Amino acid sequence: MKDDAASAPVAAGAAPQFSRRQVLGAAGALGLAVVGAAGCRATSSTTPSTTPSPASSSGSAGNVTAPPAQGVLAANYNQALDLIDFAQLRAASASWLRGFYILGEAGKASAADQQPGLKKLLAAADHGYGTVLTLKFQYQDQPLPASGSTAMRTPLAQLQNAMAAAMDKVDIIVIGNEPFYETTKADRHSPRINEFYETLAQHAIAQRGHSRTQLYMGALNGIDEVGNQTPQTDRWVRFAARTPELAGVDIHPHVSSMADAKKYVDYVLARLRPDQHFLATEFSLVKLWKQHMKDPVDPGFASRYGIPSGTPVWQILKDANQRRFSQEEWSGFLASTSWLQAHRDYLTRQMAAFRATGRLAVAGYGITQDKAGAANFNPDKTPWVLNSLFCPQMVQSGKGGLPGENPVWLPEFRAAQQR
Repeated sequence: MKDDAASAPVAAGAAPQFSRRQVLGAAGALGLAVVGAAGCRATSSTTPSTTPSPASSSGSAGNVTAPPAQGVLAANYNQALDLIDFAQLRAASASWLRGFYILGEAGKASAADQQPGLKKLLAAADHGYGTVLTLKFQYQDQPLPASGSTAMRTPLAQLQNAMAAAMDKVDIIVIGNEPFYETTKADRHSPRINEFYETLAQHAIAQRGHSRTQLYMGALNGIDEVGNQTPQTDRWVRFAARTPELAGVDIHPHVSSMADAKKYVDYVLARLRPDQHFLATEFSLVKLWKQHMKDPVDPGFASRYGIPSGTPVWQILKDANQRRFSQEEWSGFLASTSWLQAHRDYLTRQMAAFRATGRLAVAGYGITQDKAGAANFNPDKTPWVLNSLFCPQMVQSGKGGLPGENPVWLPEFRAAQQR
């Protein structure tokens, strides 16, 4: 994912990157506090949830039994692992979750046991949740270290510390988040990007040993555009294919149509071994939503809530962030957006398409809005806020204590848990 606030492409919908760059420290001292988990609750309700939420922001403790990583749909937290909320996971019937951890800048250090988000993810694993941990290396503003160089020791040490913290706890580790966004333009169009991540992968493989944790290579972006299909992306997937210890690759099809998402799947499956799988730890139609940000809001909705005629959609989202709509107003706004309603079964259809390949391990869909994705809304901001199951930045909390929700995606997400 990309962050509109960044001067160069970074992970979409992420919080400002440079405020949270951290280097993992010694992971052996990682003491996990049990923060609790919650059981799955299957429901197909299309009305806002009224499930009571415990006073604790993490929900009540309990164990779940996650299914194997075969065509599952996970709740995606991106970098906001500190927002993991077990009451919300229960309300969404989720038994898998995914997030990424930023390993940071060279020369800085922060002990892994000081990172509450990482502890929450690992605690979820302790309670039976399926977990995917993506390790993000941030080099968009500096050259990648050359393999074998002194500078390369830093990311290798970061990787080793993260692996030590997560090995045999999480189900899947992904090496690199969105490498072709999180490097300089020069590096992403040269073999340097491949050499750097191949070195990381070989180090991870050596450290993994006989662990049950599976390893995947990080996500490809923009593959629906031919210009982003380069010798480097081809080598990326073929490296995974010729490396027996790698289970496959990740893709992030944030697109404007399902046909464009299929281009991602076709690209990687044409290159992977038959026994390998793919992840889609982020996916959405956000490019389609962005095309409609300057559209005028529906006249009926505007009249009902005293909004000036012709007010653009982006202004409605800005207003919602500033004063938080009631659930009724938010639901009414979404119901009035013909371009979103035309794709209200998107999650169902996209998951069916992923699963039909027989090669999907885990897909991940955004569970909650974060502050960065909602703040400073303008006509050109990518509307990640329209993707999330829960909408705490835009909608008032419900009577049961859960955040306001997206009445389109939350029922779809629940239903998609049942295969």
